[in-house]
Amino acid sequence: MFATDELVNDLVEPASSTETARLSSAQVWDRTRQRLRAELGEDVFSSWFKSMDLDDIDGQVARVSVPTRFLKSWIETHYRDRVTLRLSEEWGESLRLDVVVRSASTGRVVVRAKPPEAPARAVAAQTAAAVRTNEAPLPAFTVPGANETLGGSPLDARLTFDTFVQGRSNTLARAAAMQVAQARSGDAVLFNPLYIHADVGLGKTHLLQATASLAQVNGNRRVLYLTAEKFMYGFVAALKAQTALAFKDALRGIDLLIIDDVQFLQGKSTQVEFCHTLNALIDSGRQVVIAGDRPPADLENVDDRVRSRLCGGLTVEIGELDEQLRLDILTQKLTQAKAAHPGFDVPQPVLAYVARSITQNGRDLDGAFNRLLAANRLTNQPVTIESAERSIRDLVRFSEPKRVKIEDIQRIVAKHYNVSKSDILSSRRTATVVRPRQIAMYLSKQLTLRSLPEIGRRFGGRDHTTVLHAVRKIDGLVSQDTSLSEEVELLKRMLGD
Repeated sequence: MFATDELVNDLVEPASSTETARLSSAQVWDRTRQRLRAELGEDVFSSWFKSMDLDDIDGQVARVSVPTRFLKSWIETHYRDRVTLRLSEEWGESLRLDVVVRSASTGRVVVRAKPPEAPARAVAAQTAAAVRTNEAPLPAFTVPGANETLGGSPLDARLTFDTFVQGRSNTLARAAAMQVAQARSGDAVLFNPLYIHADVGLGKTHLLQATASLAQVNGNRRVLYLTAEKFMYGFVAALKAQTALAFKDALRGIDLLIIDDVQFLQGKSTQVEFCHTLNALIDSGRQVVIAGDRPPADLENVDDRVRSRLCGGLTVEIGELDEQLRLDILTQKLTQAKAAHPGFDVPQPVLAYVARSITQNGRDLDGAFNRLLAANRLTNQPVTIESAERSIRDLVRFSEPKRVKIEDIQRIVAKHYNVSKSDILSSRRTATVVRPRQIAMYLSKQLTLRSLPEIGRRFGGRDHTTVLHAVRKIDGLVSQDTSLSEEVELLKRMLGD
């Protein structure tokens, strides 16, 4: 049972009205900071409160500013009640806290978002419990299902089921995501976890954000959408701030957890916590939806227990966009562009030409369409087949070669040199492994559009400088060693077949 309002008042002795009258807002803030440092410890204070400033106290609203959005989110989620209580005690009357983000260059406030007001008794009770245990309050889920309130990654309002164009390659994935989004609190969970995988630009992020957006307003559930990067950042920050228990409890209170780009999940402790979170949510009947750029079994950098858990649910692939689906996507974009730019139009034969020529992914289609729009708006010339050919020439050139995957390179190189794929991804430094690994990295840079950091992650989480060294090493040897040059050309032909 939480403490009552009277218990909160008995916990500390508020400053007298005479003493408060003599204190300026700066002095009040200094005293508040001293109390926070004494209660939370120097490490926690330095991590979260050292860069927090009191801007002003206007009536019953105290505005404090922090340098980053992440710090704002963390303070609001974990320490709002504690700061509000201490500041109110030093000021001598009840205050409401407004946390804003200030500009790094000028100090001017550029983001201002007042938090939703929780009932006074609930805030007091939660804060009293925190004072008794000397811990940060657990996140207050004041708005059921509000992703931003729960500290989730931002949702793009344009990415909804209505704007997701359906075709043969994504029908099953869309249907599964829609079923999850339309479920209500207490419904039986059919697919858990739901794992959606696809290459870059085929719509998996669109589908995940559409699921989060619809689920928030349908079913009174607490929904959290996170990228794998933000999950890692939050967990590491919680460890540093000694609030890991609060972080874990907050995650495990989610009704629908959606994780995007799971292939970027790294770090042994982070993956262990992720596995525990998956187990806790699934075992308690909470829904989990995860997306990656490859099937669960191919996530080399992910812990075996996580891969096993992901394989135990429903795995759905979003395939490549066929020509008809590409045409449908372009037609939808044209409809939206006409509403925003009266007088703009693209003849049907031009749309058909673009759909036939751009075969890589949806982002290339976005780029191609934006070029048509820009050419028309900037030159006032109608869009024709000839102007479209000029505008998208480089995109067509990139789409002609067969797309080679890093996984294919690793597999073929390992087989050619009679080593295992796990050897190439391992930290072994023997000559029989190092050379094939360097060749595989070299081919990954030559035959794919992946960046050096991304290639490093695909090769056992190596640094981009290691990849750069391998590329330069093989590039130099190929120009000097005819035998090696022939081997590399043979591998390229094998990958191109």
